[in-house]
Amino acid sequence: MILSIIIPVYNEENTIIEILSKIKKNSSDLFKYEVIVIDDGSTDKTKTLLESNKNLFDKLLVNEKNHGKGFSIKKGLSHASGSHIIFQDADLEYDPSDFKKFEKIFSKFDADGIIGSRFIYADYTRSHNILNKIGNTILTFVFNIFYNTTFTDIYSCYFAFKKDLLNVDDLKTKGFEQHAEILCKVIKKGNKFFEVPISYNGRNKTEGKKIRAHHFFLVLFEIIKGRFL
Repeated sequence: MILSIIIPVYNEENTIIEILSKIKKNSSDLFKYEVIVIDDGSTDKTKTLLESNKNLFDKLLVNEKNHGKGFSIKKGLSHASGSHIIFQDADLEYDPSDFKKFEKIFSKFDADGIIGSRFIYADYTRSHNILNKIGNTILTFVFNIFYNTTFTDIYSCYFAFKKDLLNVDDLKTKGFEQHAEILCKVIKKGNKFFEVPISYNGRNKTEGKKIRAHHFFLVLFEIIKGRFL
């Protein structure tokens, strides 16, 4: 089986090589990795660093200008050849060593999808903005009501799923809310879903955190809309 790792990147010159190196060292006996990096019009040294370290990934897709995370993820998905998909942020908030947990659940239970929870964390989780946690808790509660699930952290970056449960051409959103659109579509189409504990070293705004308060309403809209379409 092949795990396609989709990594959208925008101005992450300080972390991109380190995160790719971590993935490179995280070899697997259960899955072959396909690492796909999408540079979303970075204006720092990100693109130069990527072009100088081609041994760390399988495919590099370049947007000539910044289009947004969702646009980049859709582009990465359209080039993925794996049987399974997982998303990886280009910073160091999430640890690729947790991939092993996803691989084990896919292999043992033939899972359709798996979410990595920062709230039932494994080794550690960094204390972060309380408003972010409140917002995520509300979104998770609403999602669980609408989709009859019991997740604790729907907006974790680490969502992995069988690729054939998603038609990439059906994706309409291009921003941070696309995560919700993907989750809704996969949950509606699949049957067996799991959650695993992960470690989390969340950044704050001054460290480069890009998600903002207004994204809450966009995500909420996608959750509600996705239930009835």
